[in-house]
Amino acid sequence: MSRPDSGVKRVRLSPDERRKQLIELGVEMLRERDLEDISVNDIAAQAGISRGLLFHYFPSVQDFQVEILKRANSEFLETTAPDESLGIFDMLRDAIERYIDYVSQNGAAYHALLRGPASSRPETAELVASARQATADRILAQLNIPLDNPDLPGLALAVRGWIAFVEEVVLTWLRDKPVSREALVDMLVQSLPALGLALSPALAALLMQP
Repeated sequence: MSRPDSGVKRVRLSPDERRKQLIELGVEMLRERDLEDISVNDIAAQAGISRGLLFHYFPSVQDFQVEILKRANSEFLETTAPDESLGIFDMLRDAIERYIDYVSQNGAAYHALLRGPASSRPETAELVASARQATADRILAQLNIPLDNPDLPGLALAVRGWIAFVEEVVLTWLRDKPVSREALVDMLVQSLPALGLALSPALAALLMQP
């Protein structure tokens, strides 16, 4: 087993800085390996600390894994934030393109959140549900629909369903790549106005504004 400081220069960090460093190292590893394959020994060695010291910052391996997933989820939301300088339709397309690029580069993290063994944990399920709601709220906020609009509850439900559709389609696409990236983007972007059209032509028109 490698010594914690082997080939790594020790750097004094505050407790908050050290904790942040360990989480970021975990997120970097998650880009290339499954969550369960992230080695505490490897993390400690890269940070230049002992394995035991890592558990000074995290009560257990499971707690450390949850913090890694939280940071990966936060990074995902930051990456896919809407560009409000664009029109509604272009904003949607731009966000979808960045979404696909992000999950293409972070497939292990994406799979860990949605389908990995950790996805069955209550804390992970809550994290994913929160991200889905944040994404739905972003979409609905851009439409500026009055709260008393009778079509709003149905559209909100449809948007949540569309998000689940996007997740499943992208997971399958990452595995098999049956269509081009451009075709995938077109499918996902056009499917949301189609859902809106089933509820209200006026709402669908909002989603298709240039």
